[in-house]
Amino acid sequence: MESRVSDCAARHARGFNCAQAIACTYADLVGADEKTMFAATEGLGLGMGGMQGTCGALSGACVICGLANSCADLEAPTSKAATYKVSRELVRRFTEVSGATRCADLKGVETGQVLCSCPQCIENAARILEDVVFVDAD
Repeated sequence: MESRVSDCAARHARGFNCAQAIACTYADLVGADEKTMFAATEGLGLGMGGMQGTCGALSGACVICGLANSCADLEAPTSKAATYKVSRELVRRFTEVSGATRCADLKGVETGQVLCSCPQCIENAARILEDVVFVDAD
């Protein structure tokens, strides 16, 4: 698969929130349409509803992970453990390169020291998503 990191950045520059920038860029690879993904991830921006919680870019990556990995069997949901494992790897790697997972920490709200800008968080989340979830996608 050709990298889509720059596509994520372009969506963010057009006004998509961090979660939307990630989720909309990879929607087609998980059988979702971009408009639905845009709406579904709108509340995840600025650390979930502007509360500066979990980074929106990371949240968007985990949404894509779930869509890519889930068995989507409502009667026998057996894929949760495997999806959690992949999501944990996304979170672990993101923390390693970005310095935190919480938007407030990344932006240095309490410390005054920015650990990772939104554009860099988006780039980090996209690269990790491609490496962990779409490693064999063509």
